[in-house]
Amino acid sequence: MLSVQKLLSTLNEIKEISQLELALFQPNGKVVVETAALGDEIEQVVAQFLEAELSEECYQDYQLYKIHIESETEYVLVTRGTVDNGFVIGKMAASQIRTLILSKSEEFDRNVFIQNVLLGNMLTIDMFSKAKKLHIEAKPRVTYVIDTGNKNTDLVMELVKNLSNLKAGDFVTTVDEHSVVLVKDVSNFESHIIGNNVEMEEELEGIAMSLVDSLHMEAMVKVRVGYGNVVTQIQDIAQSFQEAKMALQVGKVFYAEKDTISYGKLGIGRLIYQLPMSLCNMFIKEVFGDKIPDVLEDEEAMSTIGKFFENNLNISETARQLYVHRNTLVYRLERIEKEIGLDIRKFDDAMTFRIAVMVLAHVKDTDNSK
Repeated sequence: MLSVQKLLSTLNEIKEISQLELALFQPNGKVVVETAALGDEIEQVVAQFLEAELSEECYQDYQLYKIHIESETEYVLVTRGTVDNGFVIGKMAASQIRTLILSKSEEFDRNVFIQNVLLGNMLTIDMFSKAKKLHIEAKPRVTYVIDTGNKNTDLVMELVKNLSNLKAGDFVTTVDEHSVVLVKDVSNFESHIIGNNVEMEEELEGIAMSLVDSLHMEAMVKVRVGYGNVVTQIQDIAQSFQEAKMALQVGKVFYAEKDTISYGKLGIGRLIYQLPMSLCNMFIKEVFGDKIPDVLEDEEAMSTIGKFFENNLNISETARQLYVHRNTLVYRLERIEKEIGLDIRKFDDAMTFRIAVMVLAHVKDTDNSK
């Protein structure tokens, strides 16, 4: 429903235009907001008016109007003043307030609807019926989950709502205390229209990066954004939501340096994340034995390995980028080989090591979550 501040602001605007004093009363006869005190007797007048079957009534210099929502009295508007066409102005004011209430009510209903869709709390047949009532069409949409880290979630949601590229088919909501969900309509993306999946992925990533940059600039909040695949049916929005959540979870473990992560780009991380712990521990023991090598905690060694992998196991290029002599890099790699029992200059050993490090990260994250 409308906030007291919004109602008072609306009444003050009407007062400035019409020069009438106004007040809103609840169906129990108690005042909600007023531009000025209308007198001690007005509550009794409102109570009698509520019992009557009339929708409008004049009493001395007061005009009273019932504001109905779905045949129920939501408020009673009272105006006081002797301006020209005061009664008509009062009717227009009551109509405006009713429109505001309906608009806010529809916004609330749409928000509750999309929350239930995201969480899978609706039967498909009920979903279609409610969507039709709320004028929500099936369109290509993708779900973004913005992880705020429990910081300023309400502020983040308001900033996302005010983004200039939001459309009528978009939804912004929350389903927990540490994230904001954006369900984005992508039906007008040129890449979608011509069926270019590569360009579509670039556009989706662009939106995610824009969210990260805008929120950092506007609210000084560092966020991470995960997003799922594009879906075309309303009932499939829940699937895109789950994919976005998994993207964040997997990204936190394997791609912590990234602020945005797509479910479609999780690669082998998605597979490892779904492995049972027993299988993970068995694999780690098979690769490293009973003791995890100390080199995995050595920042310089891991940085060297990371750069070596980035350059596709090219020793010369890696040495150039690390500003070391080629023989120095070879010495480092040989020392690493002695510690881990794998020669990462060979493709098979490099792949085994890369996977083992990712599996170990998954195991550590699972243990820390317990």
